[in-house]
Amino acid sequence: MEDYEIIELYNSRSERAILETEKKYGNYCHTISFNILQNKQDVDECVNDTYLKIWNSIPPACPLNLKAYIGRIIRNVSLDLIQRKNAIKRGKGRYQVVYDELDYALSSNGQADLVERLELRDALNSFLASLTPECRNVFIGRYWYFDSISTISSKMNFSQSKTKMILMQCRNKLKQFLKKEGYDL
Repeated sequence: MEDYEIIELYNSRSERAILETEKKYGNYCHTISFNILQNKQDVDECVNDTYLKIWNSIPPACPLNLKAYIGRIIRNVSLDLIQRKNAIKRGKGRYQVVYDELDYALSSNGQADLVERLELRDALNSFLASLTPECRNVFIGRYWYFDSISTISSKMNFSQSKTKMILMQCRNKLKQFLKKEGYDL
């Protein structure tokens, strides 16, 4: 079933929308969530929460890219769960390692307002567009999908050392790019 048909099912409040979403994007959701949580029960919970969030948000939302919309929701739901589970002891989990890798490139000067976040989003999109497709896929695999080095290496048919080198070069390029764009790092 095409994405626009699934969205139309949501708009007409048909429960079949969830079944079609599960059929088309279930594996996608499970993969993203498992890369973050590493626990099947937590993943199942997050996937179900994601379907509920989609149900509650369409309508009024009408996503132009349903896959990206679902991916963002499952990622955020999974990160929220791991944050709640680790509220007492911050810094647990693989996701923190991924964020630590980017920490030196992205400064955190407190809560940024909406305009600054939108400007940063646009800058990051420009940065990603400037990368070769190979580098962009490695970067997104690591920092969006939370893929492990070995998973990225396997997908890209690279050695792990090459994958690590590409990530290091991308982080360095990101830091230089953000400085050039005027972000105080």
